[in-house]
Amino acid sequence: MRYTTFLAQLHALLEPRAYLEIGIRNGMSLSLARCPAVGVDPAYRVTAELSGEVHLHRTTSDEFFAREKPLAALRDPVDLAFIDGLHLFEFALRDLINTERHCSPASVIVFDDVLPRTVDEAARQRHTSAWTGDVYSVIPTLQRHRPDVTTVLVDTQPTGLMLVLGLDPADSTLVDEYDAIMAEFRRPDPQPVPRQILERSAVHAPERILEAGFWSVLREQRNAPAPDFHRRLREQLAADLGEAYAPMDN
Repeated sequence: MRYTTFLAQLHALLEPRAYLEIGIRNGMSLSLARCPAVGVDPAYRVTAELSGEVHLHRTTSDEFFAREKPLAALRDPVDLAFIDGLHLFEFALRDLINTERHCSPASVIVFDDVLPRTVDEAARQRHTSAWTGDVYSVIPTLQRHRPDVTTVLVDTQPTGLMLVLGLDPADSTLVDEYDAIMAEFRRPDPQPVPRQILERSAVHAPERILEAGFWSVLREQRNAPAPDFHRRLREQLAADLGEAYAPMDN
């Protein structure tokens, strides 16, 4: 399944009230939104037909989030975000940090390009046609430094998606440990891509994810917040997927 097909069905399942996209390019994925949406990209060239209330910002995500009330156009917390910006680990991590601040615990952040197919495709210095960069490093970073959130890898084409669930907008761990994280996970080329990533042995079929029961838990929490939400979410993920996250070799 192509990632855009998965995203279209994800919008239908989650029914977000507010949507954020970082890295909109031609607007194909942004066009899937049926709610107030914000798109950020310093060089977008939208050719897709956009509908509804869409706010476009031709700037970098760092500059955008440095503004006072950058998401004032959205009247609700970001229920769904798609991060597909510059394919370098530090930018992807900062996009996650900044996006989570504008989410709720029931929100979903989706990363593109987390499953490079070759070491060359994962290079920080691009030298291939298809390019993921070292975005994959966000996966072990969250495993090590944010075990409170759940990551689910999805085997979409061409280069996979990652769902980040069970968010905590007040958590400052990634900011507090940012320099240490960069020292630990930002590495020179050639990238030491974990074998599980290259072999896609720790990922879930997109159909299985779309049929899972945890979407209803997220929607219920959004409509009627409960104090035991994170426990319920993890229990449902375990029921749906066995292990929501499979550890990787670093």
